[in-house]
Amino acid sequence: MAVVSWKEILLLSGLVVGCYWNSLSCGFVFDDVSAILDNKDLRPSTPIRNLFLNDFWGTPMAEERSHKSYRPLTVLTFRLNYLFSELSAASYHLLNVILHAVVCVLFLRVCRLFLDKTSSLVAALLFAVHPIHTEAVTGVVGRAELLSSIFLLAAFLAYTKSTGPDHSIVWPPIALTVVLVAAATLCKEQGITVVGVCCVYEIFVAQGFTLPMLVDTIWQVLQGKDGFPYAVLQTLLKLIVLVISTLLLVIIRVQVIQSQLPVFTRFDNPAAVSTTPTRQLTFNYLLPVNAWLLLNPSELCCDWTMGTIPLVESLVDLRNLATLVFYIFLGLLAYHSLRYRQSSAKTVIMALSLIVLPFIPASNLFFPVGFVVAERVLYVPSMGFCVLVAHGFKIISHKGQLKKISWLMIGVLLTTHTVKTFHRNWDWESEYTLFTSALKVNKNNAKLWNNVGHALENQNNYAKALRYFLQATRVQPDDIGAHMNVGRTYKNLNKSKEAEEAYLVAKSLMPQVIPGKKYATRVAPNHLNVYINLANLIRANDSRLEEADQLYRQAISMRPDFKQAYISRGELLLKMNKLTEARDAYLRALELDRTNADLWYNLAIVNIEMKDPSEALKNFNHALELNPRHKLALFNSALLMQESGEPKFWPEANRRFLTYVEEEPDDANGYFNLGMLAMDANENAAAERWMRKAIGLQAGFRSALFNLALLYSQSKREVDALPVLDELLHHHPEHIKGLILKGDILMNHKKDTRGAKACFERILRMDPTNVQGKHNLCVVYFEERDLPRAERCLEETLALAPNEEYVRRHLSIVRSKMAAMSAAGQPLSSANTEGEGRGVDSDKRTKGKSTKDIKDIEKKRAAALKRLEEIERILSGD
Repeated sequence: MAVVSWKEILLLSGLVVGCYWNSLSCGFVFDDVSAILDNKDLRPSTPIRNLFLNDFWGTPMAEERSHKSYRPLTVLTFRLNYLFSELSAASYHLLNVILHAVVCVLFLRVCRLFLDKTSSLVAALLFAVHPIHTEAVTGVVGRAELLSSIFLLAAFLAYTKSTGPDHSIVWPPIALTVVLVAAATLCKEQGITVVGVCCVYEIFVAQGFTLPMLVDTIWQVLQGKDGFPYAVLQTLLKLIVLVISTLLLVIIRVQVIQSQLPVFTRFDNPAAVSTTPTRQLTFNYLLPVNAWLLLNPSELCCDWTMGTIPLVESLVDLRNLATLVFYIFLGLLAYHSLRYRQSSAKTVIMALSLIVLPFIPASNLFFPVGFVVAERVLYVPSMGFCVLVAHGFKIISHKGQLKKISWLMIGVLLTTHTVKTFHRNWDWESEYTLFTSALKVNKNNAKLWNNVGHALENQNNYAKALRYFLQATRVQPDDIGAHMNVGRTYKNLNKSKEAEEAYLVAKSLMPQVIPGKKYATRVAPNHLNVYINLANLIRANDSRLEEADQLYRQAISMRPDFKQAYISRGELLLKMNKLTEARDAYLRALELDRTNADLWYNLAIVNIEMKDPSEALKNFNHALELNPRHKLALFNSALLMQESGEPKFWPEANRRFLTYVEEEPDDANGYFNLGMLAMDANENAAAERWMRKAIGLQAGFRSALFNLALLYSQSKREVDALPVLDELLHHHPEHIKGLILKGDILMNHKKDTRGAKACFERILRMDPTNVQGKHNLCVVYFEERDLPRAERCLEETLALAPNEEYVRRHLSIVRSKMAAMSAAGQPLSSANTEGEGRGVDSDKRTKGKSTKDIKDIEKKRAAALKRLEEIERILSGD
C-alpha cells in the first residue's frame, strides 16, 4: 500500500480550507439549535455520565420523545468546544473543517488499496470538494458523520492488516478494529456498517473469491465432497469474531434505546405511515433520488420532509422508471464486480460496499427514520461514489485519444464542485438564509415556510413571519404546527381573537383519544402544546380560568407524562389561589423530571404563598443544587433568608446576592438587597456603596433612595440625607415616608420649622387622614409656641386615631402647658408663629418643666419614626 505523502496531505488540507473557510462565519442553524444551544449536556454543570444516558439532543433515552440517536462521543466533542469557547460558533465550525480534512486523508489511504496513486488522489480530491458534504461539514451537527467516518475508515484500515505475510491471522488489528467500530457507532449509528465493508473486503478482495467461486465452495462443502480449505477456515474465524462483536454492539444499542424505536409522524416521513404499495414504491424511489444528488448536486435543500417529494402511489407513476433504471445499473455493476477476479472488479465491489452498506440504516427499507432524504447521511456513501468516478477516470485516461478529455472533465468537475461548495456554505450563515435558499429549491414543504417564519420571528419581525406561517397552512392545510405558529404570531401582534381562532383550528386537527392506545404513537408530542398555548392565551381573561384549566387537564389526560402541562397548570392554579392543587401539580411534574431546576423553583414559590418559608428554602436549595447559577432561585432564596431576620442566614444570603449580581450585573435590585443586608449587619460603608450602585443603575430607585437617606439619618449624617431625600422626592413627590423623614431632619437637626411644616402639610394635602403627618405638624405648632393651634391639631389627630395613647399624652402635655402659662399670665401663642428665630428664643425662655415636656414629645416622635422605619424596611423589598 502506497503511503500518503506530506504534499498530498497539504494539498487535501489546503483544498478543504479553501472550500470551507467561509463556514467559520456561519452561526448555529437548524438542528444546531437543539444539539448545541438548547442541549444542557454541553454545560460543565451537567455530569459527564448524562452524556451516556441521554440522546444526541440531550433528551433522556428513557423518554418517549427521545429520538433514540445515541452519540455520546460526538456530544463529548461539543462539550469540549463549549469548555474552550462556550457558544462561539466559529470554534465549532473550525473543528468540523479540521475533521473533514482528516477524513479526506484517511479516505486517500483507503483508496490506495484499490486504485493507483493518481486515481486515488482524484477520488480524494473529489470527496474533499463535493457539495453534498456542506450539510455534514458546515452544519455543526454533521460532526456525527465526520467523527463516525474517521473511526470507520480507521477500523477498515486496521482490518486490512489482520492477515500476516504467511496468511495467518494477526489478532491485534482485529481487536483494534472492534474497538474502532464501537467508537464509530458511539459517534453515529451507521458506524457499525463498516463491519459489512470489512466482510466484503475479506471475501472478495483479500481471499479473491468471486460469487461463482464462493457458491461452488459452499456447495462442495454441503455435499461433503471436500472440507473447508485452511485459508477459508481462517477467514471464517475472522468473520465470526467480527460478526459476534457486531451482534454484541447491536444488543447493547437495543438495550440503550430500551427496545423502542423513536416516534415519527407523517409530517416527518409521509411514506412511513402510508399503506402498501405506496410505502414500498416511495422508499424505493428515494434511492435514485439520493443517487441523483451525488451525480448532480446543483439543487441542495436542508430539509426534504413533508411534501418535498410527493408519494409514489401507483405502479403507473413515471417515477418508477427512475427506480427501475437505478436497480438495473446497480445490478450490472454488482454482476461485473462479483463475477470476475481482476482488480477492476475488486475496485467496483469495494465502491459498491461503501455506497450501499453505510446507507442501509438511512434507507427506510428496513425501519423508518425521521426524514425522507438527508444530505448529510450521504457523507460515507459518497466515498464509494468518488471511487467509482475515479475508477472511470482511470479507465478513460488510459485510452490515448481520451486522456486529455478525461483530465479536462475532472478539472471542470473539481472546479465547479469547489465553487458550488463555497457558495453553498453562505446559505448556512443564518437560519433565514438557509431556509430561504431551501424554498428556492422546493416550495411544497410547509416546514420550510414555517422555519423562515421562525427566523423572522426571532428577529421580532412578526408581521412578515405571519405571511410565511400562513403560506405554510396553505401548502399543508393539516399541519398542526403551522396553525400553532399562526396563533402564536397573532398573539405576539396582540391580536388575541385571531390567535384563539388559529389555535382552535390546530386543536380541531388533533386526533381523538383512542382508549388503550398511546397518544404519542399517532401524533408528535409537541403538537400537544396547542392545548398549552390556547390555555395560556385565554387565561389572561380572569373569567376564563376554569376553561384554561380544562385544557391543561385535557392535555394531561392524553399524555399523563406531559411535564409542561403540569408546569403550566401549576402556574394557573397558583393564580387561582388553589395552592394545594398547584403544589400537587408541581410534585407530579417532579416525579417525571427531578432534575429540572425550574420545577423546584416553582414549587418553592408555591411554598412561599402557602406561608411555609422553611419548605420554600429547601426547594430553592434543590434548584440551586441542580443549577448553581439559577438566577431567580439565587435572588429569591437570598431574599427569603434576608427577610427571615435570622443573622445565621445573612452570610449565605450575601453570597447568593453576590452570585446573582455576577449573572445580572445590570440589575439594581441585586445591589439594593446587598445594601439592605449590610444595613442589617450594621456595615454602613458597604451598605452605602451598594445603595449608590443600585441608584447609579436605576435613577430614581425609590426604595434605594429612601433607605440610603435612612442609613445617613441613623448614622448621624442628616446633612448627607437631605440631598438624597430631595432626589427621592424629585422622582416620587408623593413619597410620604420620605416627606416625614425630611420634615423630621429639618425640624430636629436644621431647626427649620418652616421647611418641616411644608413637608407635613404636603403630606396632609395628599392624605388628610395620615396620622403620622398630622401629629408631626402638631409638633411643629408646639415648636412655634402656637399652643392653641397645637391643641386643636392634636384633638383632630386623636379623632383620627382614638387608640393612639401617645397622641392623648401629648395633648395632655399641651393642655397642661397652656394652663400653666395662663396662670402665669403669659400669652398662649407667639406673635410671629412662622419665624424660626422666634422659636429658638422661646426655647431659651422655657426652661425647667417646659424643656422636659418638649423632650418627651421629641422622644415619642422619634419612637414613631422608628416604627415607620421598620415598616419601610419590610415594605422596601421591591
